[in-house]
Amino acid sequence: MIALSLAEIADVVGGQTYDIPDPAAQVTGPVVRDSREVEPGSLFVAFVGERVDGHDYAADVVAAGAVAVLASRPVGVPAVVVDDVQAAIGALARHVVERLGAVTVALTGSVGKTSSKDLLAQVLQRKAPTVYTPGSFNNEIGLPLTALSATDETRFLILEMGARGIGHIRYLTGLTPPKIGLVLNVGTAHIGEFGGREQIAVAKGELVESLPADGAAILNADDPLVRAMASRTKARVLLFGESDDADVRAENVRLTENGQPAFTLHTPSGCSDVTLRLYGEHHVSNALAAAAVAHELGMSVDEIALALSEAGTLSRWRMEVTERPDGVTVVNDAYNANPESMRAALRALVAMGKGRRTWAVLGHMAELGDEGLAEHDAVGRLAVRLNVSKLVAVGGREASWLQLGAYNEGSWGEESVHVSDAQAAIDLLRSELRAGDVVLVKASRSVGLEKVATALLDDAAVSSEGQVSGR
Repeated sequence: MIALSLAEIADVVGGQTYDIPDPAAQVTGPVVRDSREVEPGSLFVAFVGERVDGHDYAADVVAAGAVAVLASRPVGVPAVVVDDVQAAIGALARHVVERLGAVTVALTGSVGKTSSKDLLAQVLQRKAPTVYTPGSFNNEIGLPLTALSATDETRFLILEMGARGIGHIRYLTGLTPPKIGLVLNVGTAHIGEFGGREQIAVAKGELVESLPADGAAILNADDPLVRAMASRTKARVLLFGESDDADVRAENVRLTENGQPAFTLHTPSGCSDVTLRLYGEHHVSNALAAAAVAHELGMSVDEIALALSEAGTLSRWRMEVTERPDGVTVVNDAYNANPESMRAALRALVAMGKGRRTWAVLGHMAELGDEGLAEHDAVGRLAVRLNVSKLVAVGGREASWLQLGAYNEGSWGEESVHVSDAQAAIDLLRSELRAGDVVLVKASRSVGLEKVATALLDDAAVSSEGQVSGR
């Protein structure tokens, strides 16, 4: 964080100081909520959770070098005490962002937020110091903590914004007002909570409504609900996508033999060829989104194309591709899942697995509400239509819907199977995998299917006959 004295922090957040011998003492390190992340100069934020109360760690974090604790009660060590810790870090984040003067780029969408943010971060880092959301740290706590990690050198601040209801993004943009707003798509993630795609569009569009007249709204030309958001902003609009009228667009889109997308990038300043290191055609849209923001910030088309072609995956369990010594390829996309990302991952699996056996190890997609049965059934059917060699549906009711969809589409029990949990999936794969197979692992985060990918990578011993053996 930029250096601020404890007296300044107390004034910004409307707090009272306790047990502080020197109010001029400065916080020069990160603002953290995890006591394990404390380092000299830190400010520790004491949240009260369901199982852990951060106030209990106050003495330990100060002993580890924290300058003070931001708390909701006195803790016997230097502290700034406020009524609402969450509101306080929001106020502090806004103060820091306004003082910095960095360009704030906010992005949202139903699918692809983290992948697009990771691509954009790697592109903009080539131009100037950039701070960006780690992982999916995109809520009312994660977003201000990310903003507070900016320093005096930061020129670009990239903030991923998630929403579970109307008003959430409006709240987040109030904490860190963006100059550039990027909306990727409107899908069905969290549709059970929102009540429909139109309501999701209302929520996502709060981002462009927050933009100033001298800002820019970067909108997906290929998504009608996103394109329509142009009428909801006073900022300049820049369209990206594969549509002919997109300002930043892709032409000659194709997949390499490894399933990596290649295309010609067109911007208002020219065109250049891109071959991504990521897997799956769905990353073309993510790359175009990043390219549109970079163009808006003054990067040349050749600079953008080179940066995209060299960018990798920054966040865990998102289409992580690892090849075992026996030639089995494990695709760990187990961080989260919704119908759009499931379809994209299955298509990527098939593209990567041409001429090889393909396995889709899938679990339930959360928060679909009344659409749950139909969406799980549709994913099971798609796996059959794409000729995935074997579908392994993992879990309870929703997994049974996946398997039922595959069964009804024409998979009569040999190409699809329903197992109870991750361990059962591991046992099945250990007994049936062959050298050269490609395995996709994907489900909502709560299913914990990353355990399957981890086991397959840890369990890579191969017998002399080329059969996979367990440990």
